[in-house]
Amino acid sequence: MAIYMELYAKKPSTEAIKAMAEAVNKYASGDKYDLIKSAEEEICNITNHEYAKVVNSGNSAILAVMSSFKDKIMVPDQGGWSGFTKTARFLGLELIHLPTNYGLINPSIIKDKILKYQPEALFLTSFAGYTAEQPMKEIFDVCEEEGVVLVEDASGALGDEKSCLANGKHSHVIVASTGSPKIVNVGYGGFISSDNIDIFENKHILKTLRADHITCAGISVEITKSTDILSKTISSCHYIKNELFNVIHPDKRGVNVIIKVDESKKFARKLRSDLKVHGGSMITRCPLYNRVLDDAVALEIKNIDIHCLTPENLDIIIKTVQESGNF
Repeated sequence: MAIYMELYAKKPSTEAIKAMAEAVNKYASGDKYDLIKSAEEEICNITNHEYAKVVNSGNSAILAVMSSFKDKIMVPDQGGWSGFTKTARFLGLELIHLPTNYGLINPSIIKDKILKYQPEALFLTSFAGYTAEQPMKEIFDVCEEEGVVLVEDASGALGDEKSCLANGKHSHVIVASTGSPKIVNVGYGGFISSDNIDIFENKHILKTLRADHITCAGISVEITKSTDILSKTISSCHYIKNELFNVIHPDKRGVNVIIKVDESKKFARKLRSDLKVHGGSMITRCPLYNRVLDDAVALEIKNIDIHCLTPENLDIIIKTVQESGNF
């Protein structure tokens, strides 16, 4: 490209790295417990849940929660997280796929599916394919009425300033990854939060999957930055969506931008060449369950350090996409 820009992958903040480095030297059990307790309190503050446990990854959080169910669980037919289906199969649970509009759930169809299949829980992500905000309150109201546990993977939505997503008032259980390049990014770890103490009854699994106090020290710092990070990422995606054609869910809040194309392999290859990110990547090729099951390419704006999300850089990204796809 004639115009040059520098894009860097998201990484833990300087303050979080410092807190984790200082935690390395805290060997006493009391010091470790204080760091773990502090992280769990910060998690409860942001999710509005009463209880929280830090574990070693987002998938571990899913495993710990899903192991409390015995029969059937429901997941979106696309736009969810592959860990839902892999974990369910590992545990021998029956999967019910809920029809969606490119991952986006229509609350009006949930009740019929619940009555027909009688699932114990519905697992979904806050953003369908990271690109469209789910109507969490409406979905929660149906699940609450029908006695189905709503589990929200809020890895991409922590700190929502509108309190629509990652809000314990709209989810029975919240799970999240704090690995890279999530909104709360310490490179490792995850958590579970809920008002239902029974979710945490399997002490053996939680002990096996627990995170160390060093990770907890980073989470306590990084989680306080989540609102700014999420807000900047959402606004950047909104800006890009408004300038491109063939965008999936163009009017929805999200942390990436998914564009329908005829030759996704060729288009993705071209964009990877033109939109290089130091220390990471921002291009995902579809069809992919985690995004959409159609020929498309996702611009993973969530992967980029927010300091790189300047109007000038966003304009270059837009122009690059337009020229690469002949839009």
